[in-house]
Amino acid sequence: MTSTDASTDDQDGVLSQLSVIEAQPLEDRAAAYAQLHDQLQATLEGSDVPRSVDA
Repeated sequence: MTSTDASTDDQDGVLSQLSVIEAQPLEDRAAAYAQLHDQLQATLEGSDVPRSVDA
């Protein structure tokens, strides 16, 4: 899998999650958006960690 394929899969996953959130009643959306925010933040911050290169 290339990085472009992974990026497309990630985008599709986020779009799917957003669709599910938008289908929820208004009062439930805030918690769902907060959870998605935390998930995306953890993913993005995790990419800041240098990865070891296996030789």
